[in-house]
Order: sequence, then structure tokens, then C-alpha cells
Amino acid sequence: MKKLKLLAILIVMLFASNAMQSQVSVNVNIGAQPSWGPVGYSSVDYYYIPDVQAYYDVRATQFIYLNGGSWIRSSRLPNQYRNYDLNRGYKVVLNDYHGTTPYTQFKYHKQKYYKGYSKPQQTIGHKGDYRGNNGNQGNSGHGNNGHDNKGGDKGHGHGKK
Repeated sequence: MKKLKLLAILIVMLFASNAMQSQVSVNVNIGAQPSWGPVGYSSVDYYYIPDVQAYYDVRATQFIYLNGGSWIRSSRLPNQYRNYDLNRGYKVVLNDYHGTTPYTQFKYHKQKYYKGYSKPQQTIGHKGDYRGNNGNQGNSGHGNNGHDNKGGDKGHGHGKK
């Protein structure tokens, strides 16, 4: 009888341990900010990237860009931006938009945050180099010189939460 109780307790502990472990791994990965994302924002759904005129969906970990008149979702930037360094480029934080089609405001974003738009901004992974071509991070030492985005252009409700 004691062996049966001991076996039952062991099984329950093993099952509970596995359930807790899988729960932690799922929660950690959902909606994590990318290493090239701007510092200081913990709850963001989308970024607008002026230099490539694309959006980044944080939850889905996908870029959204215009291709032949249609908005495309992809884990990679288009080929013409394969060498674009996301760490160095400016990212507009869109924390006032929570739908699924941030590009409905594309004309406004494109006009206000033109190609080449920049203000001092530090990225989460400021020591690395992220190129949009293959989704991998390199380590070429390109960063944002330790600047932060405090006091920067928050634009159309896109400031910190």
C-alpha cells in the first residue's frame, strides 16, 4: 500500500513539473520585443520602419510591406532591403494601434516619417547588427552610439505607454 501511495505521489509530481515547464516556455516567447526594437517599450504591437516603408508585427514576428499593390506579411524584409541594418534604422513605436492592419495609416506614416528620418534612438540589442535578409543576428559591432529616444518624436500618439 505504501508503494502505491509513493508511486501515485511521484506521478503527480512528475505531471505537475511537466505542466509548469511547458507553461513557462510558452509565455516567455509570445510577444517578445525583437533585439533591434527601441529601448523602453514593453508592450508594443507594431513598429513602422520609415527607411523600408514597412511595419513589424511584434506578436506575429512578421514584417508587413507593400508589394505590387498588396500588403505582404513575411518573416523577412523584401530582397531589396536584405542588407538593411534594423539596429541602426529608426523605428516608430505604434502603441496607439491594436488592430491587425496598421497600414491603414500608411499615407500618414509615410509622410510624417519619411525615408531617412532619424532621431537618437537606442535599440535593445544595441551591440549587435541585424540584417533583414535572413532573420539572423550578426555581430558586426554596429550600434546606435548609446543614444536613447527620450524626448524624441513621439508622433501621432506613438509615444511610450
